[in-house]
Amino acid sequence: MKKILTVFSVLMLVMAFWAVANGNAAEYIGAKKCKACHMKEYKAWEKTLMATSFENLKPGVKAAEKTKAKLDPNKDYTADPNCLRCHTTGYGKPGGFKSIAETPDLANVQCESCHGPGSEYSKVMKANKEYPLAEAKGLILPSEDEKGCMVCHGGESPFTDKVDAKYKFVFKDRLVKTHEKFPLKYKH
Repeated sequence: MKKILTVFSVLMLVMAFWAVANGNAAEYIGAKKCKACHMKEYKAWEKTLMATSFENLKPGVKAAEKTKAKLDPNKDYTADPNCLRCHTTGYGKPGGFKSIAETPDLANVQCESCHGPGSEYSKVMKANKEYPLAEAKGLILPSEDEKGCMVCHGGESPFTDKVDAKYKFVFKDRLVKTHEKFPLKYKH
């Protein structure tokens, strides 16, 4: 079994490199397109702070928190690369957030921030409805590994538990609170 998993992992890695090398890398599509098949997850996500994270970059928003973190509460951070990487979807990556004018549908921390760009996965699911190797098309399934989360919650942000205890990041708690786990519409 372990040998099969290793072969499968290597095969997926080769497929990903091949797709990137041939210009077929998945692109970001935005949460509104994910909503078509994942309405319950979308509605649960809408209630999270991630769904409005871009708003926090605007002048005057979260002023007390910005002041406590030694940031200028009246400054507009909506174009600051240090902020955009954690308050938008896919910033700095092919097909990801560029600016609010160019890619408004990728503002905020959306589905693809955790699950990876969805264009290829979406095409496969629309065509097949059932696809057991969805991961091969770019879908990331967050599990017990918090590395992806720690890109933003790992301490480079001025908003860490060192500044305020309410920013303490506990992976297992956050994974459950992000969105409820609902049965999938189709077999993956």
